[in-house]
Amino acid sequence: MTGHRPLGVVIATRDRRDRLAGTLRRLLELPERPEILVADNASTDGTREMVARDFPEVRLLALPVNHGALARNHGARALTTPYVAFSDDDSWWAPGSLGRAAELFDAHPRLGLIAARTLVGPAEIPDPLNDVLAGSPLGPATDLPGTQVLGFLACGAVVRRDAYLDAGGFHRLLFFAGEETLLAYDLAARGWGVTHCPEVVAHHHPSPAPREGRPVLQLRNATLTAWLRRPVPYALARTGALAADARGDRHARRALREVLVRLPAALRERRPLPPQVERAARLLEGTTA
Repeated sequence: MTGHRPLGVVIATRDRRDRLAGTLRRLLELPERPEILVADNASTDGTREMVARDFPEVRLLALPVNHGALARNHGARALTTPYVAFSDDDSWWAPGSLGRAAELFDAHPRLGLIAARTLVGPAEIPDPLNDVLAGSPLGPATDLPGTQVLGFLACGAVVRRDAYLDAGGFHRLLFFAGEETLLAYDLAARGWGVTHCPEVVAHHHPSPAPREGRPVLQLRNATLTAWLRRPVPYALARTGALAADARGDRHARRALREVLVRLPAALRERRPLPPQVERAARLLEGTTA
């Protein structure tokens, strides 16, 4: 990978200056020397000044408002590298993993997204999602590496830039939290391969403090994803289950309110999955109906 940089890294961040600085130091030490772009979601804690002062080799995309996960879309458009890895301000890539990802993309033209193996914290504990992805019932494909999946962690994903932009990137209606499934659906719907390749490794060091409001956003976005892409009976069932939970759970109650506010927009942007992708989604859920 000497002489050119086929791969860039986009980091979406907001008001986490110190954690971002640690991540940037690790990324700048990678042997692949990827181009690094920070997409800053209108931070007010001095993040932009820190990046400009301490990391002049890093590109800074100063977004005027908080775009949530869509900051990654803006970052991917701003890069020109054929492949783009995503990091959060508390995650980075193992040395050699981005080079391996580029080799896999070069060798498999239909490959759109690689879901990495993620190791958590200083003890490098495997993320539970690793086993879920590795055990995907979708299995391998003859023209793709690894195991076919319809899910991933955003901070452990590498994409073919053209495929990512072709699929529309992360969806604006979801904003943040649990946004990955919809992108996996949209890539697969357009014929791109989404696979888990455990030889590509990401490190994730999340803060031990819980993120306020995240459970609500995950519940909301799972239901909105159903309305955006899944059959109407399925979406109705998901919404009914959320409504039943809302009777005794404040998170579900708030999520349901937020779903109902966004439901008209979801229906306007509804695009049901092609039959083969819907079958794959149901197989992953263990249902056939």
